[in-house]
Amino acid sequence: MTLAAPASLAGYKALMSVLPAPDDGATAAACARDAVLTKPPGALGRLEEVVRWLAAWQGRAVPVAERLKIVVFAGNHGVAARGVSAFPAEVTVQMVENFRRGGAAINQLAQCFGADLGVVSLQLDRPTADFCTGPAMSEEELLAALAAGWEAVTPGLDLFVAGEMGIANTTSAAALAAALFGAQGGSAGWCGRGTGLDDAGLARKEAAVALALHCHDGHLADPFEALRRLGGREVAAMTGAILRARIERVPVLLDGFIACAAAGVLERARPGALDHCMAAHLSAEGAHGRLLAALNKEPLLSLNLRLGEGSGAGVALGLIRAAVACHAGMATFAEAGVSGG
Repeated sequence: MTLAAPASLAGYKALMSVLPAPDDGATAAACARDAVLTKPPGALGRLEEVVRWLAAWQGRAVPVAERLKIVVFAGNHGVAARGVSAFPAEVTVQMVENFRRGGAAINQLAQCFGADLGVVSLQLDRPTADFCTGPAMSEEELLAALAAGWEAVTPGLDLFVAGEMGIANTTSAAALAAALFGAQGGSAGWCGRGTGLDDAGLARKEAAVALALHCHDGHLADPFEALRRLGGREVAAMTGAILRARIERVPVLLDGFIACAAAGVLERARPGALDHCMAAHLSAEGAHGRLLAALNKEPLLSLNLRLGEGSGAGVALGLIRAAVACHAGMATFAEAGVSGG
């Protein structure tokens, strides 16, 4: 049975009070198996943590990594006209076509690790409004974007990754992160160089974020309202997808700064809402570490990636598969005839 997206923001907010819990029994069973595998306790480090996390949300003592799905959400931003990106807005459309032709990095990573890849473009001919002068989206537009993300998550997946493409979306993410988790030290502390801004471009970006926060001051306490005012369609779609994944008990690998800002809406709405999520990596975007700390997430990798697309999470799929393979395939002490179990 397909679970329809909520028809109102009140419906999304109501879901936050009924989020499913992890399966403690499956976690305990996974730990019990791990304890008798032919290795010293804890010898596989964070790979063992990955297994416990997957077990808790898949409800299996021996989790699997077969049905993997990556969805890249694409949207355009009105704030791009302020010169806050190193690339023009038309690159969003061009990259969406590249995804569909199989020519981007995320296509190669999906193929490498056996993940299905989907692309969802969100009204690329209609950028969001410039949030320096008013809300980025109407409530109707926000609901449509949330629903697009919601509908992209297939029940029964073993793992989900939300990726993004959208010129100027690190500016949106910086403003949203500042609204959600505070602008102590100045809003500029949330701004990075994105895809390669020079000093002048970074100054324009910092000024835009500061202006946006001033424009919407007094209206950002509600995380979903902050998303409406400062987010983008692809950012909101990721929020909707991550929430649907929690409802369906699907584990989520969080990608970089933008994906974590989208996820942060849920964490601010209800602490613990991201328990089904693991951070794939620490990106090169300066404030990503600060945002991960706010989400209480420790990244699996740190490779100085700054591409987006879900690429950091795509790389981390290799670790997921490694963790599952060891847990499922290793012999126990008894099976191997090894002393010490």
